[in-house]
Amino acid sequence: MTVHDLRGTAGIGPRTLAWPAGHRVVVSGLPGAGKSTLMARLDDPDGAVIRVDSQDARDRWARRLPARLPYAVYRPLVRAAHHLRLARAARTAGSLVVHDCGRRGWVRRRLAATARRRGVALHLVLIDVPPDLAVARQEERGRSVSARAFRRHRAAMAELVADVAAGGPPPGCASATLLDAEAAAAIRLLCFTPDR
Repeated sequence: MTVHDLRGTAGIGPRTLAWPAGHRVVVSGLPGAGKSTLMARLDDPDGAVIRVDSQDARDRWARRLPARLPYAVYRPLVRAAHHLRLARAARTAGSLVVHDCGRRGWVRRRLAATARRRGVALHLVLIDVPPDLAVARQEERGRSVSARAFRRHRAAMAELVADVAAGGPPPGCASATLLDAEAAAAIRLLCFTPDR
């Protein structure tokens, strides 16, 4: 089990994150950390990688519902749709990249269990950004979480980052990669390769 701490390596660190084909990757961080932005750099010309991003579920529901309807009203539908898609994706063969806030360890545990059954590994990419930057990014995109929810995210993420930095990947994860905002911005490509 390996930790790659790439915080502070912008400009000198890797520009590509790669894992063996068929493995599973969870991208975690605060709301506004840049998880969806990083996942958008996935190199998947054949469309073989399954990508599960909760933002996609939110966007799908937002298109169906009246614009004036607050997100808090339909958030349970978004969560249910995201977790249903995640459960389906976890049961399939092939590479998988998942957007997860990291607040609840059960998502990683479930993914780790399905990965083990398929004879592959789960890897964690953890984007560690200052809370004020995450809040500013939320405001830029016009999608913020409540102050109460953000406090819970912040506490859970601080604990997860500290645990990974001090003791290794969380249970069920074969590796963890720690990124700060600059290192995440420097990553140009996420890929799965059979020759790794």
